[in-house]
Amino acid sequence: MKWFSRVAAWLRAYGRGHNFTCDICGREVFGGERICAACRAALPVISLGCPVCGRRVGEPGVCAACKQRRPVADMVRSRFVHEGEARRLIWRFKRGEKYLARTLAEEMAPLLRAFPGADALVPVPMTARAKRRRGYDQALALAQELSEQSKIPLVCAVEKRRETAPQKSLTRREREKNLEGCFAVTDRKAVRGKRVVIVDDTYTTGATVDELAAVLRRAGAAAV
Repeated sequence: MKWFSRVAAWLRAYGRGHNFTCDICGREVFGGERICAACRAALPVISLGCPVCGRRVGEPGVCAACKQRRPVADMVRSRFVHEGEARRLIWRFKRGEKYLARTLAEEMAPLLRAFPGADALVPVPMTARAKRRRGYDQALALAQELSEQSKIPLVCAVEKRRETAPQKSLTRREREKNLEGCFAVTDRKAVRGKRVVIVDDTYTTGATVDELAAVLRRAGAAAV
């Protein structure tokens, strides 16, 4: 049994450092990269973003949305615009291809430089029912990979206490109402006085992050 465990651990370690095909197009790769050069060039990377919410902007400065209403979180960053190959990657990740957590986390990891001195990574939680339906918690999988790569501790100190209606077709106000009171901090000591980074797979209106950030602030987080 010990021998089997050692082999399994070796295979996991080998798998982390080796890749043989592009995770987007499936073509063979030779340098261990998870995305080939051609597919990487097609990804909608946010090269210029709002310094507050991180959304893509056409010129430097705070975006119009943040001038009207700033996020509850101190700062938000996203790697890609939710379109094209990036959107398809997220769609696949949410619909069963859990291994893409590693690929997406590698893409997200450079964003952590925007949060110097971060003490903890906190994934946006799912209800137990939603997790059973999907088979895994995608935000947790991303946060686990990011924690492994960055060495920032993973802290699962928040729970989602009730199911919420799908957010996709709701307005900003409807999303806020839908999420109201659904998150609760289960371990205040783990976040009190800490600089916390919320991890999620998508950021659209920001309603989910706002609700979770507000809960973490009330629990004593120093920055979110």
